[in-house]
Amino acid sequence: MINKEKIEYHIREILLALGENPDREGLKKTPERYAKMCEEIFEGINYTNDEIADMFNVTFEEEDYYNEKSNDFVLMKDIEIFSQCEHHLALMYNMKVAVAYIPKEKIIGLSKIARIADMVAKRLQLQERIGSDIAEIMQKIAQTENVAVIIQGEHACMTTRGIKKPGTKTITTNFNGKFESDEKLASRLLNLYNA
Repeated sequence: MINKEKIEYHIREILLALGENPDREGLKKTPERYAKMCEEIFEGINYTNDEIADMFNVTFEEEDYYNEKSNDFVLMKDIEIFSQCEHHLALMYNMKVAVAYIPKEKIIGLSKIARIADMVAKRLQLQERIGSDIAEIMQKIAQTENVAVIIQGEHACMTTRGIKKPGTKTITTNFNGKFESDEKLASRLLNLYNA
């Protein structure tokens, strides 16, 4: 669990280390505000992938429409998230997630897909891991290995520090099951993703 008191103490120490006066008017409540923000933006740290799967396991039986032989898939794209890079504690922003899956008799409530992406992002993360975590959770809920996740985002550790290249985008993919083995299916997904 997130320890707000420790965060407050250490943020005050960081302010001192920066040469700031943590008792000046603008900074008096900054450690407390920062600790509250951490509770919100790192909420996903409190849950395992299995717990997130249980939390958002809302499915609808559709055995008449989807079956083992089908290559029809559900694609939800442009799910906006943000996260924090675990290497620099820097913001990963302007992130858009696309999630596709081939249902096997069950479909997932659409809002749950967005909630899964959001909760997974609320951890210290790597963009690659966000994709694999979303895919793993989707596989558990939909009970299908046929899941693909595509993420595009910008990283403050690239755009505002170090090499300082604003506008640089990183795209990661996580293709599983038929999305990995069937080139036509993967091509169909990418065409829809790019549309």
